[in-house]
Amino acid sequence: MRTEETDAPARDVRPLYERHAQRFDAARGRALVERPYLDALMAGAVPGAAVLDLGCGAGEPISGHLIGEGFRVTGIDTAPAMIGICRERFPGHDWRVADMRGLDLGRQFDAVVAWDSFFHLTGPDQRAMFGVFARHLRPGGGLLFTAGPAEGEAIGDMFGDPLFHYSLDPGEYDLLLRRAGFAVEQYREKDVDCGDHTVWLARRL
Repeated sequence: MRTEETDAPARDVRPLYERHAQRFDAARGRALVERPYLDALMAGAVPGAAVLDLGCGAGEPISGHLIGEGFRVTGIDTAPAMIGICRERFPGHDWRVADMRGLDLGRQFDAVVAWDSFFHLTGPDQRAMFGVFARHLRPGGGLLFTAGPAEGEAIGDMFGDPLFHYSLDPGEYDLLLRRAGFAVEQYREKDVDCGDHTVWLARRL
């Protein structure tokens, strides 16, 4: 894993998700290994609570699960093809083509999810996102996101195309959360019961 970030063209994952939307959706697991974290995120939430899913992809399995639990989902993704699938699959919810960076929807939510999406941003963009998270969450609202276990760049593979990931040091994430007015509830590094994801769950004070 490198600690320097690649040139800008390699960091732009949007064309990959647009080009591979159908294949990504078909390959995306539906086992919902994320469920314990989603349950913790939504603990105490009333039916109809509003959730913002940043980097929602094609809506399965996370948004689909939340909708099935009776919550209202607003999904954001940069790939129009992904949002098109969401609109067909879950027509009663709000799906928007947008970039999470600098997002300002002018409203607050009961929970924000950025699962396997936030880590496609560069380090500077990730640091700026904590203000975005905070302004979209009501006091007491939960934030759930995944990152890597250590600072640096990792290049994955998406159907033969290189896929950019970047993570900050866990200590920096902790500091950024606290500065943005969050209390960390859970941090799990490479959770073997959740596909080796490194998971953060925090709540806005």
